[in-house]
Amino acid sequence: MIFKFLNKDKEKPGKNDESINVACLLIHAAKIDENYTSKEREIIKKTINKLFPDLDNLDGIITKSEQKENDTNHIQEFTRNVKSLSMENKILIIETLWRIILSDGKSDIYENNLMRRLAGLLYLDDKIIGKTKIKVLNDK
Repeated sequence: MIFKFLNKDKEKPGKNDESINVACLLIHAAKIDENYTSKEREIIKKTINKLFPDLDNLDGIITKSEQKENDTNHIQEFTRNVKSLSMENKILIIETLWRIILSDGKSDIYENNLMRRLAGLLYLDDKIIGKTKIKVLNDK
């Protein structure tokens, strides 16, 4: 009985928790250059809607994600849910991250460093990160 009570908070996260953490990761990338734009916010909303199409309140999820990202100083919590996604969805997230980073036409050393760190945290090969960046650049 006591054991069940102590483990109550360790239940499996729901879709809202997963979508918030993925959105936090995307928002973190958008804010890394200290210029979080409405264009980047729309890119994030479209991706979250594509990954989690059955969400009830997308704007509410984005707002909660912005608050959570603002209150957190590390990205490991956000990548935890992304690791469990399919390879196809991981690549979609990497592609979205590059779209966010390159939305202002350039990527700086902090943004490139973030992508290298994410490759390791998400167990992705650097080649996938590079190929995805080239794909996004060619789509522009």
